[in-house]
Amino acid sequence: MISENLQNIVSKLPDNITLVAVSKFHPAEAVLEAYNAGQRIFGESRVQEITSKAPLLPEDTEWHFIGHLQTNKVAQLLRIGNLKLIHSIDSDRLLQVVDKEAVKAGITVDVLLEIHVADEETKSGFSVAEIEQWMSDRKFETLKATHIRGVMGMATNTDDIARIRADFHSIRECYNRIIGKIAPDLRRFDIVSMGMSHDYPVAIEEGATMIRVGTNIFGERTY
Repeated sequence: MISENLQNIVSKLPDNITLVAVSKFHPAEAVLEAYNAGQRIFGESRVQEITSKAPLLPEDTEWHFIGHLQTNKVAQLLRIGNLKLIHSIDSDRLLQVVDKEAVKAGITVDVLLEIHVADEETKSGFSVAEIEQWMSDRKFETLKATHIRGVMGMATNTDDIARIRADFHSIRECYNRIIGKIAPDLRRFDIVSMGMSHDYPVAIEEGATMIRVGTNIFGERTY
């Protein structure tokens, strides 16, 4: 079923969309089934889970961390050799910790800045104004071992398609202003990660370049 679900989604995606298969709360065996069906990029939201699964998958598996990252877990996360991208940098404080730990580890880390546009207090991230000011101040130039690859965001958890579309539009427009006017010289700033199982078609229409799909591939969580 996982293979069929995955192939069904991939067959309908535009060529410019990167699919992150969100494997959180599913066993390594399920991840391996998706891997054997051709998927290579997987998203996890807990450091303990990603560190336990990574050794069980082939070395060319790419891991993305998509959950809320606690500062005291950063060093542990960065020890994963095939960690490709951290989506959820939700504050300058966290970014500085990631950069410091990356320097210690002697590696370079690719990250996304999380934008909070959803009408929900439980979601975290920079406001649009905060992230644009951060970019205007060129704080990215102070980073030693961290590269800002783009932005990430989530829409409001609602059945209101108009609200979901507006949220995604805000994220993409913020990205456009950054690359168009605020920091056009920022190299490899090319990822807009937004859209999940229930809303990724809308996210693609609004300019996503990367989507995070879990339930539609793996089914409901197993633990």
